[in-house]
Amino acid sequence: MPLPEWLVKEIDGVGDHRAFAGVDELNRGLRTLAAGYREITTLQRVGTSRHGEPLLCLTVDGEPGDPTALVFGLPHPNEPIGGLTALHLASRLCADPGLRARLRHRWRIIACIDPDGLRLNEGWLAGPFTREHYARHFYRPAGPDQVEWTFPLDYKDAYFDAALPETQALMRLIDSDRPDLVCSLHNGELGGVYYYLSRAEPALHRILQEVPGHVGLPLDRGEPEAPYIVRLDDAIFQGSSIRGAYDYLTGQGEPWTNAAGDSTASYAGRYGALTLVTELPYWTSEAADDDGPAGTGYASALAAHAQALTDLSSLMAETITAVTPELMVPDSPFWRASRSFAGMMAAAGRSARRRSAQPDTDREATVAEVASLAEDTHSFRLRYGGILLRALDGELAVGNTRPTVRAARERVASRHGEWLAGDAAIGDYRTIPIRHLVATQYGAVVAAAAHVARPAEI
Repeated sequence: MPLPEWLVKEIDGVGDHRAFAGVDELNRGLRTLAAGYREITTLQRVGTSRHGEPLLCLTVDGEPGDPTALVFGLPHPNEPIGGLTALHLASRLCADPGLRARLRHRWRIIACIDPDGLRLNEGWLAGPFTREHYARHFYRPAGPDQVEWTFPLDYKDAYFDAALPETQALMRLIDSDRPDLVCSLHNGELGGVYYYLSRAEPALHRILQEVPGHVGLPLDRGEPEAPYIVRLDDAIFQGSSIRGAYDYLTGQGEPWTNAAGDSTASYAGRYGALTLVTELPYWTSEAADDDGPAGTGYASALAAHAQALTDLSSLMAETITAVTPELMVPDSPFWRASRSFAGMMAAAGRSARRRSAQPDTDREATVAEVASLAEDTHSFRLRYGGILLRALDGELAVGNTRPTVRAARERVASRHGEWLAGDAAIGDYRTIPIRHLVATQYGAVVAAAAHVARPAEI
């Protein structure tokens, strides 16, 4: 069934972007809209980041009794598609009263919820959009420093109550507004498009599945991000609480070592909100939605992935152990992230190895499954090896030229170069135009809002 005409018009109306937006551009965009549409908007500071940045929220008025939607970009600061999506959504709502009437919501829009982290990614936002440039300027926070995963958690022996100031800002909005719709604007890196919904909404599934294809993007039919994630539909997964991860890991005999908390979907779920997460890649390939046979075993593909993650975690852990006694800035965000991801990769490697030995993996893999496992291997190596390099470069930059630090930097740079060469050898990645990414995410958000407002009419 084709997409509704009004939705096609909205998707096709997204303009070109030559670069992703940084913190200052996003804040300037919200301020400009608030100044130009004073009769229907309010701009307020809803919190302050850990480094003192204002957290700005633009409210676009609806009619009395309308549902409320909370939309926020950069829940992970290496995921900048959502900043542009938030600005485009806000500008369309301000400019088009017909769209506001169709979607029937009071909107709360935050273009960037983690400005501190986004500033540490601004080195790659303007391109060139090569894998190497991206990896060398990449930053993703440690688990306890991620806005998305620092909501309160009290489940069995898993407990977290150190919500970040940015997370607290979202909590206050959720508690005060009790939103009907929450859109946490994420993106992935490689492959195709997929979604998380906090509950099954079959009428919405069809629309979400059709949106990427309209701009020429594939659905991702490969591996889910974790083995405990529940598939609701093709490329649509259950997104709710970290509790599922806890039950899965402890059920496999693994200790619970996650130092972070719960998710936006879990916190907003107490008020019945429908939470949508749209995951989009920067690069894609023909394999992303190919569910044909790969000619190789699923178990062997999992085992190869497990070995690669184990090797990555070993390099990271050994480097951290070697240099820690001599660090001058041991609590920099890059060291915090490196320590966190070294442990996470070790756990992920153990999990993949254990899965490869289970009876249900003794089958032929699909092309998409093999591709997604290989893509995860390359992504994790380039991402987390890149963060470790930035940590070591930071030590050199503040004058720490001790032999141990220099030797570690040379060793990690050499391995990272090998990983870059291996990634480049794949050769079939296609860089997706930014306009297509924003159009897909924007289309998903307004489709979800239309579904919440009028479930039978979308």
